[in-house]
Amino acid sequence: MFKRIFTAALLFGAAAHAPPAEAQTACGPRADIVKRLAEGYSEQLAGAGLQNPRQMIEVWAAPGGGTFTVLVSRADGLSCIV
Repeated sequence: MFKRIFTAALLFGAAAHAPPAEAQTACGPRADIVKRLAEGYSEQLAGAGLQNPRQMIEVWAAPGGGTFTVLVSRADGLSCIV
């Protein structure tokens, strides 16, 4: 019985120290991403604000609240879905 408890504790302990999984970030030219949001999900710009002088946070949402996307757009034209 002790061996089973020890083994289970060891396995859970090892899993707790596993590195976090990293999500893949979708980036590309802003015009391409905006076109894909509008055509693929019927999303429209719902709001935006400056994060800093070189980055803007945008929220795109479908009318009726079906989907939404948060987009970070840089001054150089690159945008990333976050």
